[in-house]
Amino acid sequence: MVDIYVALIIYGRRTFEQVPSILQSKVEEELTALSLNTDGTPVQE
Repeated sequence: MVDIYVALIIYGRRTFEQVPSILQSKVEEELTALSLNTDGTPVQE
């Protein structure tokens, strides 16, 4: 389910706030591993 929510966020179909709270930490970890913010955009360095 985490991968599905990550993909939905990347493609703009869901927001991080729409992710069930029980999955939010794992989804955030995956987005961070992909160098993405919780809104699915690249992290600006």
